[in-house]
Amino acid sequence: MDVFAALADPVRRDLLRRLAAGPARVVDLASDHPISRPAISKHLRALGTAGLVVADDVGRERHYRLDRAGLGPVSALIAELAPAPPVSERAFDALALEVRRAGRDRQTTERSQQPQHMDEETA
Repeated sequence: MDVFAALADPVRRDLLRRLAAGPARVVDLASDHPISRPAISKHLRALGTAGLVVADDVGRERHYRLDRAGLGPVSALIAELAPAPPVSERAFDALALEVRRAGRDRQTTERSQQPQHMDEETA
């Protein structure tokens, strides 16, 4: 199943929110919803097929956990749709470097242009 198709269902999105807090058993997930355990299992299988959850067998129980790597296509789409920053971070770094250089150059020029005073004892 496609990640976006899996995320289209509100029950699946809610299950992902719950699993973002930590692993859970089907019985725990089902207690939060007015649908049956088999229905929750079906949603979890769909999320697993989409690469969004992983099932771990712990003894006789099956614990589901969020697989954040499966959210890569969603993150990529959001990054693609987000407006590009008007100025890159690299440009700000270059500007900061130039400001520091200009400040040093100005201080050096001001020091070299100051008249040299001789001490009375030296003269």
